[in-house]
Parts: sequence; C-alpha cells; structure tokens
Amino acid sequence: MVRYDRSVTSHFVRRAMAGVVAFLVSTGGGLGATDHPVGGWDEGTVGSELHKLVEALAVNIGPRSYRDPANLDAAADFVSNRLAALGYPVTEQSYQAEGLPVRNIIAERRGTEEPDRVIVVGAHYDTVVGSPGADDNASGVAVLLELARLHAATRFRKTVRFVGFTLEEPPFFRSRHMGSRVYVQALKERDERIEAMLCLESVGYYSQEPGSQSFPWPLFWLSWRYPTTGNFLTIVSNADSRTLREHVRDVLTSRMALPVETYTGHWWVPGVDWSDHGSFWNEGYPAVMLTDTALFRNPHYHSPSDLPEGLDYRAMAELVGGLGLSLTSLDEQR
Repeated sequence: MVRYDRSVTSHFVRRAMAGVVAFLVSTGGGLGATDHPVGGWDEGTVGSELHKLVEALAVNIGPRSYRDPANLDAAADFVSNRLAALGYPVTEQSYQAEGLPVRNIIAERRGTEEPDRVIVVGAHYDTVVGSPGADDNASGVAVLLELARLHAATRFRKTVRFVGFTLEEPPFFRSRHMGSRVYVQALKERDERIEAMLCLESVGYYSQEPGSQSFPWPLFWLSWRYPTTGNFLTIVSNADSRTLREHVRDVLTSRMALPVETYTGHWWVPGVDWSDHGSFWNEGYPAVMLTDTALFRNPHYHSPSDLPEGLDYRAMAELVGGLGLSLTSLDEQR
C-alpha cells in the first residue's frame, strides 16, 4: 500500500519547480512575487489558455453527446492531438457502444524508476444531448490538458497517465459502455497497480452570491457544515480513498487561494459517485473527484446555457497550479 506523506518535502518542491520552469518556457510566463514554486507562473496566461481550450470544445465543436457522433469524434481528436503535440505517446482504447464507435484517449509518461506504479488523471469529454458543456466537462478537460502541459518535461518516477474518457453522460452512465468502466476493466485484466486516480469533473463554476450553494437531499443539513456560498472546490472520496483525499487537499491548500472543502460519502448520497471516479471505486482503486459540485451550484448544468463565459478561469488556473504540485507529490510517495 502506498504511504501518503502529508509533508511537502524539499525534494518534491525542487522537482515541481523544474516542471514549472518548463511550463514558463512554453507559455512565455514570468516569475512573480510569490515564494511558492508554482505561484511564479502567470495565472493570467494559464487562464487565457484554459479559456481557449474550453471555447474549442464548447463552441468550435459544440455538444458532444452520443447523438452528435461527429462532434464526439472531433472532441476525441482534439484531446488526442493536443496531448501528442506536447510530446506524450498517445494510445486510443476503441470500442463499440450499441453500434457507435467511441474511444478513450490515453497519454502516458512512463515512470523512470517504478513504472508499474500508476497515477491516473482523468476527465470525460462528452456532454449530454443539446448542451455545449463548458463546465460539464470542457472545464475538466481543459485543466487536464494544461496540467499535462505543465508536466510535459517532467521525468516521473512512477507512470502517469492523462485520460480523456468518453460516454460518461446518460444514457451510458454506470452502464457497461461507460468509457471509464471500459478502461478500468482493462486495468483489472492486466492487474495494473493504480495508486491514485484524480477525476476532474465540472471544475469551472464559482459564485460569490450568498445562498448559491445547495446540497443533495437527504443531506440538506450539510449547510451547517459547509459554506452556502458556492465559491469553493470540493474533493470527494469514499472511505477507502480518504487518505488520498487528505493528501491532495493538503497540497492544494498550500498552493491555492481558492477555498477547498472535502467530503467522504457513500454511493447512495446523490452526486458522490456521479463521474468517472466511481468506476475506479467499484474495482477497489483509490480515487477522488475534484468538482465545483455541478448541479448543486451551477444553474446552467446540463443545459444549452452551459457556455464558456460562465466560467472562472482564474480559479481554474489556480487549480492547474495546485494539481501540478499534487501530481509531483504523489509521484514522490514511497
């Protein structure tokens, strides 16, 4: 079992800085006033890149549902080409879902010391019917792609994979055709050692309006425990992934001004397993979902009005920086 050390060691900070320097070169960003190793890169530049990525998916391509097969295919190509352009070896896991050809996109940086130990970062690129899906889930894909760019020159000890999942949305959610379920079943067949899975699910919508945050029934009492203003990121885990959740939280809060809340819940709590991390939980792999809580905050959830202008790209840029450190920290765990 991997041991998650909560301390941010000087060795991990040096490695994180190396990745950030490479990112600065690629983006043209400059060092800022903060002493934090990731805080030096220009969040405005990263935010602008994130906006372009969301626009490419939500506007240039548009709705990416099973009823829009050409758009779904174009989104897969977009993710694949972007990762390949960053220098990652990219493979595709192709399969048929009720006659529809679909594919998961997998970019891998093989570990230099312990390649059999694997960290997965994933986000689904499909949408519900009729929605451009800026928050759900172009935001998650954009953060994944920028995180991959941040670490394009990093030599990881363990193997790191960036995965774009297909068919997360209904009617394939929780079905045997769900992209992440197909992927995880292949992992089990190969007996792969997955040490952590970070699921990026709707990470771009934040509100400063009091009362903008709601909670799933029957847990309305959570308003006594959590903020009722929807201006925070949430990390969701099951009981078996609690240690991973706390580790990621500690690293993120050391880096980000964006508030971070955590929740450990059971599958029967609405929303707890509503993304690709649930497929990993079902097979016993540690996984967490990072989310803005989607329908419990965003009034444009699963609608035609889920557009790029509704997202907070500075908050998303902070998340890229925090996850950059988190990924390096997880790679350092013995």
